[in-house]
Amino acid sequence: MRSPQLIVQCVMLLLLANHIQTARQGQDIRCGACRALVDEMEWAISQVDPKKMIQTGSFRINPDGSQSIREVPLARSEGNLLELMEEVCERMKDYGERVDPTTSRKTYERVTSRDGKAMDLSEAKLDSRVSSSLKYACETIVEQHEDEIIEFFAHQSDNVKDKLCSKRTDLCDHALKMHHDEL
Repeated sequence: MRSPQLIVQCVMLLLLANHIQTARQGQDIRCGACRALVDEMEWAISQVDPKKMIQTGSFRINPDGSQSIREVPLARSEGNLLELMEEVCERMKDYGERVDPTTSRKTYERVTSRDGKAMDLSEAKLDSRVSSSLKYACETIVEQHEDEIIEFFAHQSDNVKDKLCSKRTDLCDHALKMHHDEL
């Protein structure tokens, strides 16, 4: 008589374990996409000539004859950041998945070199499903957190990955324990 009850309990336990694993995979992909987005944005900003400036503010003349114009670096201007955010998720195709053998947590790392140098891909899994999942997660992050992304990148700051992906958006609650150079 206990056999059907035991089978039901085992099935319930398996379903619960599967649900937990799926939730963790979703968290890993969102965290990985956020961290990759930060890397790609930082790299793209670094490629803009730091001497290039853009005027922002109002071009209207105030009653006292002055204008409220200020110069900001082009690389960190809102217009440039918005343009970069439109393109950044396309670069998720350059990322592969790596599974930590001890924790089974998934991390995502660039598998395509920007400068043509060879990269160690021995432990990275290259899969179009991974790339498309990262791209979708990246697009969702950009859509939901556009203001925060602009806020962090408009001003040069340290540890953007931790500040944006962990503290501000909670996409990487486990990432505070990760090394800063990991994705």
